[in-house]
Order: sequence, then structure tokens, then C-alpha cells
Amino acid sequence: MEFVDRKEEQRRLEALLNADKPAFVVIRGRRRVGKSALIAKVLNQDDIYYEADRSATSNQIASFAAVVAHHFPDFPEAIYSDWRTILVAINRWLGSKITVCLDEFPYLAESDPSLPSVIQGLLDDGKLQYNLILCGSSQRMMYELTHDEQAPLYGRDDADFKMNPIRLPYLQEALHLSPIETIENYAVWGGVPRYWLLRESSSGLRDAIDKHILSNLGALYEEPLRLFRDDIKDIVKTSTIMSIVGGGSHRLSEIASRCNEPATNLSRPLAKLVDLGYLEKETPFGESVRDSKKNLYRIADPFLSFHFKFVSANRSFIEIGRRAPIDIMLERDLPGHFGYWWEHLCRDAVSGNYIDGVLFGEARRWWSKDVELDVVAESIDHKTILIGECKWTEGENGRLMTRTLERIAANLPFTAGKNVMFKLFTKVLPDEDQGNAILPEAVINAHKDESLKEYIQR
Repeated sequence: MEFVDRKEEQRRLEALLNADKPAFVVIRGRRRVGKSALIAKVLNQDDIYYEADRSATSNQIASFAAVVAHHFPDFPEAIYSDWRTILVAINRWLGSKITVCLDEFPYLAESDPSLPSVIQGLLDDGKLQYNLILCGSSQRMMYELTHDEQAPLYGRDDADFKMNPIRLPYLQEALHLSPIETIENYAVWGGVPRYWLLRESSSGLRDAIDKHILSNLGALYEEPLRLFRDDIKDIVKTSTIMSIVGGGSHRLSEIASRCNEPATNLSRPLAKLVDLGYLEKETPFGESVRDSKKNLYRIADPFLSFHFKFVSANRSFIEIGRRAPIDIMLERDLPGHFGYWWEHLCRDAVSGNYIDGVLFGEARRWWSKDVELDVVAESIDHKTILIGECKWTEGENGRLMTRTLERIAANLPFTAGKNVMFKLFTKVLPDEDQGNAILPEAVINAHKDESLKEYIQR
């Protein structure tokens, strides 16, 4: 699979590493999101890359010395007493400025908690004559490394790269998919390139799901536990909450009831999962996230959403190799899963973009007791409201859908005195198209740097 996206990160990182003075850079993000791939793009053959494990400090230092000796044949593979000694020793063997990368840095710091303070001292005293990159998958620890005011390395980094999942259009580019295939694959793999690589090795989406997720031999069968181990101590509670939310319980009261705990006990673990990007708090359009009593918790990542919906419900069948119940559930529920993430992608496409020459703010859902709207957004100038319906089915009627939205809009509390724009986000062009349908290709393009304006106006 080709290296896609990350062009801005690559450009900025190369500029830092090629500057006159040595740079200290932190790179963080969830496991498999592409941190090491980015580092590999910017390092050259003279640079030193070391990936840590969970062994003792003495063994880590010895392993690191062996890697350094590979680059500097005369570098002594002596028994270095501590990290400071070996990090300073590298200076004596430099012919030109190089970069040293310590990947999975949290493992090193777990083994030797003094290591961040050692690096602080070397940076403050100007003892390092090379670039230093610290990288790790523990989002909490890597963030605190340079953002916690009490941390030794606080404020000392030249750059802090937070690696987010790759954007939707690059999935299409990497796997050479049609627009419809891109949406459906994104609903399963999200924006994590390692998952894309596994998908690429399979003949199709269902084959990849069966091989890598819905099999106890699959590479991603236990993936959530690997992710949680990087940042969370109570994996049992975390997995329980994620399974409950993935199974369809979204209100705090429902989650608490299913956990058999008071809602107050869940405030901290829920907030942590939101901070890590595993859950998101959904608030209806027009209401305050802080004050709304209608807030819902939903899984924020497509892969985890798929996993906790389909794997959690079928784990017993997966373990004994019974395919029939799994296939029935996929046949019944997979289209709805695609439809949910299609809505999500449509709201993201509208947020902060132009449609028909109008620039809109954040798009959200809106719901009341009897009505639910998939996409609602207000223009930046507060003059226009966009109301949209999302359908991941075929055979829809554009005229009927638009008329239904018009009737609903007439009674909404936030449309009075506003221009109202109606849009239909559909898998294929609907019957009796009213010129207001937005198809997958346009939504995918809207997730690029370009504005929706160029793709949606007809």
C-alpha cells in the first residue's frame, strides 16, 4: 500500500530535522495510526531508530547500544550504566548531525522513570548534538510528557505531532475503491492505515471482515484490548462500557443501569474514553454540550464501533466456529452500520464548508420525541439553516423526501425567520431528483482540503 496523506506532517518534520540546531520532537497517537511509517519516511540510513519493548532497563540499554553500533562500527557495545551515559556517548561518534528516534518511549519510561528527567537535563545543558524523536502509543503518557506542567519535559519540545486517523479520501486512494466502496470500507476500518493494509490483502470487504475480525485467529480479533492496555488501567470496566454503548445503549442512565453502578461513578471513565477519542458525546443541534440533558454517548471510531457491535455479540459463536448466526447478523445489521457512518461522514462534510455558496458551522443531528433529523447546520452569518436527510439505500424518491423535510421544517423552533436549505445525502441518485441530492463522491471530496462548494453546486 502506498504512503498516503501526512504530507504536511512530513514537510514540517523534515524542516525541523534539517534545521541548523538539533530538534526535540514528540510524536504521539493511538497504536497502528501510522507514527512509525511517518518516521520511516523522514529518517535516512545514517539515522538511528530504536523500538523499545517491556524488558528491564539494563536490557533496553544493551539493545539500544547494539543498534547504535550498527550505525557506528567502532561504537563500543560496552555495558552502559545508565541512559545518560549512552545518549551522551553518541555525540563522540557523529560526523554530521543525525536523528535518534526512541519509539515506544513509554516502555522505556516505565522501566526507568528517571529517563524523562535525564533527557530534560541533556536538553537544558545542550548536551545532545543530534535530533531526538520520542514516539509512543500511550496517548495519555505521551501527552503528559510535554503538556503536564509538573513533567520534566514540559515546554521543551520543538514540535508535538498528534497523529490522528487518516482522512476518508485517502482510503479511496490507497485501496483504489469506488465512492460507495470507500464509504462502506471506512465504516469498518476507519482511518487507521494498518487496518487498511490488512484489508488490501483480502479479496473484498466481507472476506477481510471474516478473516481479520470475525475469527479468533484474526489479527484484529483482540484489537480493542491492545488499544486499551496503552492508556487504561481498568480494562474490564472500559470493555464493559464500550460493549454497552456498541450494543445500543447511549444515555448515561442506560449505561449506568447496564453497568449496575451509579451514574456518578461513570463520569470519569466516560470522560477518559472521550478524551482518548474512543467515545464521543453527541448533543442535539442548538443545545449546549455542557447543559443539555439529551447528551448521548456513541463510539467515535468506526472500527471500534464495528467490533463492539458485531464481535461482542458473536464472541461465543466465533470461538466455536459457528458461522450461520454471524452471517445472519451481518446480513441484517451491516447495512444499518454503513448507514450510521454515512450520516456521520455527511455531517463532517457539511461542518465548516460551503454549500451553494453558503458557509456553514458545525452540523449535528437534532431529535425530539417524534422527529429525528440527520443533518442540521446553521450558516456562519446566521441567515440560513441546512436540513438534510441521509439514506444508504437505493430506490429513494427525492421529491417525497424533500417534501417531508419541508413539512418538518415548518414546525421547528430554529427555522423561524431563516432561509432553509434542504439536502438529501443518498447512496445513489434518487428517483424524481429535485437537484438537491449529494452523492458519496461529493462527500468524499468534501473531506479533502478543498471546499464542498466546488463539488456540491449543480
